[in-house]
Order: sequence, then C-alpha cells, then structure tokens
Amino acid sequence: MEKLTIYNEIHRLRREGFSNSAIARKLKISRNRVIDYGKMTPDEFHLFAISLQSRSKKLDPFREKILEWLKEHPDLSGAQVFDWLQEKENFSSVTEGTVRNYVNELRETYHIPKVLSEREYSTVPELPMGQQLQVDFGQIRVPTTKGTHMRLYFIGFVLAHSRYKYIEWLDRPFRAKDLIQMHENAFRFFGGMTIEIVYDQERLLAVSENAGDLTMTTEFTKYQQARKFKVHLCRKSDPESKGKIEQVVKYVKNNFAKNRTFDNLIDCP
Repeated sequence: MEKLTIYNEIHRLRREGFSNSAIARKLKISRNRVIDYGKMTPDEFHLFAISLQSRSKKLDPFREKILEWLKEHPDLSGAQVFDWLQEKENFSSVTEGTVRNYVNELRETYHIPKVLSEREYSTVPELPMGQQLQVDFGQIRVPTTKGTHMRLYFIGFVLAHSRYKYIEWLDRPFRAKDLIQMHENAFRFFGGMTIEIVYDQERLLAVSENAGDLTMTTEFTKYQQARKFKVHLCRKSDPESKGKIEQVVKYVKNNFAKNRTFDNLIDCP
C-alpha cells in the first residue's frame, strides 16, 4: 500500500472512530506509524514524502541483506533484524525503532507481508505450592552513565502458585556456571526448591533438538541430577506453558528497566 493511500486511510478510519491500535491491525502497519501519520496535515505529509525520496538512510548499505533475511524468514520482526545487524554485521549505530521503521518500509515496497508462525503447546494447569518454578531469560539495551549504550542480561524466576519473583542481572551473556549459581541464589531467596522447573528451549539447557527430543548440556545435567528436580522444556514464547514467567520478563523490560541509566551491577536493585 502506497504511503499516500495509508495516510488517507488512517485519517478516514480516525474520523470513523477507530483507535490507533485498531487502525494498525486493519492496515497491517505499526501503531507508531499510525500515530505519526495521524499528527500530520496534508501539507506536512507532502513535504515528509518528498524528503523520504531524497534522503539517504543509515541502513541503506544493508538493504539487500535485510531483504534477504525477510524473504527467507517472513515472520522476522524488526527487533530480530536489529539484533542480527549487531550480531552478523557488527552494526549498532541505529536505534531499534529506526530498524523497525526501515523493515516496515521494505515490507511495503517489496510486498513482503509478515507471516506469523504457528506453534504447538500444551497447557500447564494451576499447581499447588512447592510444585513448580518457571524460569526465563531476557535482555535489554540501556543507556549508561558514561554516555554510551550497553546490553544487559537477566534471568527471572517465578513460583507458579504464589507468583513470588526473583531476578538477577549480568552485563554479559549467561554461561552454564552462571545459571547454576543463580538457581542456588533463587532457592535461598525462596527458602526452598520446587519439585519441577519449567524452562525455555534455551541454549544453556538444550544443545540439540531431534524430532522434539531436547538434550541438556552436560554441566547443567549434572547439576539437575544432583539437585533432583524435574525439568520441563517448552517451546520459546509459549504463554500456555510458562505464561507467568513471560509476564515477569515483560515487566522487567517494559516497566522496571525502562528509562533507567546503568552504572554498575552492584548498585542494581
């Protein structure tokens, strides 16, 4: 859909009483784009469209690479492209929002709709006290007191029955020994260990997958056997199997850590 058509549709739907979120879903564009276009007068939008045609963008050198990723993985998100640019291309001088907008423009120009991948899952019922602990990992890029940005990593634990929570941070990716030590820290915090622990299909826990069979790393396997807790590995981002801990991760990213400036791990609350 051409930009002018999108602009006109946004304003038409707004006049009909649709919310920004509803318009975004209907037109299959981002909510931020709906808000930005909704603020522009026709003259302002005309000048904006002209500026887009003449200006170069920081991500233009990676245009073909990003297109290749999108064509190969139609469900790829702007956040994933942002991470891949850092990991695969060693490029990090743009914000995640800039990457997301660039990806949306490429999808529109080259007619690459975002395809949502389906997943299989099994429901975990409400469980009694002491039965289950859910664990997940997260990361967030934050400003620092030195005027730079860095990526922080965290692990979250939540008791399935009481929703009692424990979070621990690192300023580098997790290793198996970190995971083991943080489990011990969480057990001390909770005052005990549950019968079962639910995990994502995380690289520290699972190193291969064959026909649905997951294999734990040797170091963590030894720890689990010594501690004698049951392990349940589920698919990534599976709200039916571990929705409680996914809500914790969202809270840490979107509420606790948002708009904070990092100085050091010792002073982290």
